[in-house]
Amino acid sequence: MTAPDTSGQLAEQLLRLTRRLHRAQKRYLDPVGITPAQSRLLRTVAHYDTPPRMADLAERLEVVPRAVTTLVDALEANGAVRRVPDQSNRRVTRIELTDEGRSTLHALRNARRAAVEEILAPLDAGQRDVLEGLLATLLSGRGLA
Repeated sequence: MTAPDTSGQLAEQLLRLTRRLHRAQKRYLDPVGITPAQSRLLRTVAHYDTPPRMADLAERLEVVPRAVTTLVDALEANGAVRRVPDQSNRRVTRIELTDEGRSTLHALRNARRAAVEEILAPLDAGQRDVLEGLLATLLSGRGLA
């Protein structure tokens, strides 16, 4: 008798859960008027102590610079960010959060929490603690060759 393919089943479950989380997140983000990619860029800009360069954002997001330009264009049109000249090198443009961007970030945090809560609703506190520990282990890469 052969053992069941648990790794294949687990992989499928993880993929299904990821898709479900993305759908929930999109549903909660739609009223905010921002895409998941724009959300990620806005959160990334907020993590810098000083306004980052476009190249910094591309590197951090692991995308090509052109993708960052497209995202910044959309966020700038929404009033969430603005391009500002670098004080020491006028050829460099930095991306700065606006007050509208900070307000959007607050709405995004609430939308993400609501999406995650929707997904985690069937779990009790103990199960959530176990899941958090398992995810932390997976994300740390421990046990990987």
